[in-house]
Amino acid sequence: MKEKQWIDISMVLTNEIGTWPGDTPFTYQLSFTKEQTKSANIGEISTSVHTGTHIDAPFHYDNTGEKVHELDVSLFVGLAKVVDVRGNTMIGRKELEKFNLDGVSRLLLRSLDRKDQQFPDNFPVLREDIGPFLKEKGIHLIGTDCPSVDPVNSKSLRAHHSLNENGVYILENLVLKDVNPGEYELIALPLSIYGGDASPVRAVLRRQFS
Repeated sequence: MKEKQWIDISMVLTNEIGTWPGDTPFTYQLSFTKEQTKSANIGEISTSVHTGTHIDAPFHYDNTGEKVHELDVSLFVGLAKVVDVRGNTMIGRKELEKFNLDGVSRLLLRSLDRKDQQFPDNFPVLREDIGPFLKEKGIHLIGTDCPSVDPVNSKSLRAHHSLNENGVYILENLVLKDVNPGEYELIALPLSIYGGDASPVRAVLRRQFS
């Protein structure tokens, strides 16, 4: 039997990747070459932890919230459902009620068509009623192909707080343009960054068949 293949749904980190306006851009460079060390190339990176595919820890928007190193890694590994919600400018209870979410604990939203490396001019955001709705459904992780669950100019971060208050964790900047709706295995593990407010992840999916 042919082994089921994993699908990479994370953005490739390059020096050209789009970043949140005003945030630290991603750069990779060789700090020492093999010719210099006589043994190996040694690289270094500089980046905002919110660049590319990443998880937000509650500390990102709540000074008393969990930091990255305190998160339970099992939150980011397990069964997930991908739903197609393209065509909506906002996503909440009304937009998600039409989907069968029984037994779903991790929900991934394909919400726009974007070029992977570019920061989108506009993107759908989540309604403030999203947190209570997902809690009712037993969902503890929400993933989006957008840079944030809130608008770029938001200071209140209402969707972030709504999710946090209802025990829902956040995965952002997924690449879902080639992923069909359905059930998958998800792995999206953050780095163990002590005191971190967010972390890049390498997110992958594997299709589940009944």
